[in-house]
Amino acid sequence: MLKISYMFLRRMSQKLWVRVGLFALLSVLTLPLAIFVERFLPRDVATLFDKQAVMPVLQILASSMLTVSTFSLGIMVSAHRAAAGQATPRVHRILIRDTTTQTVIATFIGAFVYSLSAIMMFQADLYGEGAPVVVMGITLLIVGLMTVAMLRWIAHLSELGSMDATMEATTRLAAQSLYRFHQSPALGGTPMNGDTVWPENLTALPAPKSGFLQAIDAVALDKQCATPGNMVYVAQRPGKLVLAGEPLARISGQVTPEMMVAMTRAFVIGAKRTYDQDAAFGLLVLSETASRALSPGINDPGTAIEALTELEKLLWDFSRKDPAEPPRCPRIFVPELGDEALIDSAFAAIARDGASQIEVAIHLQKALKQLARCGRDDLSAAATAMSELAMAHANAALRLDAEKERLQKHAL
Repeated sequence: MLKISYMFLRRMSQKLWVRVGLFALLSVLTLPLAIFVERFLPRDVATLFDKQAVMPVLQILASSMLTVSTFSLGIMVSAHRAAAGQATPRVHRILIRDTTTQTVIATFIGAFVYSLSAIMMFQADLYGEGAPVVVMGITLLIVGLMTVAMLRWIAHLSELGSMDATMEATTRLAAQSLYRFHQSPALGGTPMNGDTVWPENLTALPAPKSGFLQAIDAVALDKQCATPGNMVYVAQRPGKLVLAGEPLARISGQVTPEMMVAMTRAFVIGAKRTYDQDAAFGLLVLSETASRALSPGINDPGTAIEALTELEKLLWDFSRKDPAEPPRCPRIFVPELGDEALIDSAFAAIARDGASQIEVAIHLQKALKQLARCGRDDLSAAATAMSELAMAHANAALRLDAEKERLQKHAL
């Protein structure tokens, strides 16, 4: 379960411009340090360097870092476009969160801002006699950081935008999302199913705008339940599209306008689906990667099989986890996300798009047969149903009876 404030801070920290801005601000703040430190320098140390010794270094640093920063940004954009073309456009949202790329580019731009600001301060005669020594020391530190960043960048470029790195990043996010879902399947509330008894005279909480429901803060909702009679029945799980005016939830008991406003803030609505509380989204992105690989323009069944393997491992590990945590907010009822939805997000598109390729169809049947033995009843039943659907697709798409018989041997 993620609190809205923590989730917001985490999302902000994953934005490129935030990290670049912080590095640039830090580099500028180091320059007044020279004015302060020079007062405490011994006379013989303060005269080791003068302005003429420092300025050429700063000028080289400024010109080279501007070029390197522009070049690195161009590489990043090209790599992201290539990955989106090979896998799925949704992977761009994953790659843009790459901390290595963000830190390297932020270091380059920060060094450029530092050197340019130092040159301006020297030209404006804002520094005293001992400042060049301090600036030279800071510059040497910046050069060291740049060297480390350059080495990291060279190593990172070997895999940036590759299919292996893209699938690894997608799998990692999907695993994190599945883990959070398993730990708290109702986001900290009470799971709501067909046996849930709804009270009468419920008050609808309308959505303030249209978009995808990205997150729900069950703790914040529970805090707004002023009386024991207040119960919140959430209408949709994160990942679903909500339209302005449609109910986000229904509330029992006495409800004030202030409570309505506060409860609305517990729902995050955005333009795109996210991985934070949407357990099926990571599986869907991996499935889309497999479907793109199976398209006639790419025709890469090997990538589709790799995606199938990752999906099988993710759902198998998900089925082997310890029991979920007890509800922390029992007055908040959240719809269940059935295992059928997870299986459908992972394999439905592959069952359709890979039906005519015998090697993909066989790997799909093997994966579903294994998941059917996982010991989790709902997941096992969903895998069995998907296996039957995949066989129906394959029997309609395969032309040779020999291939159909071969596939039947691997079916449930």
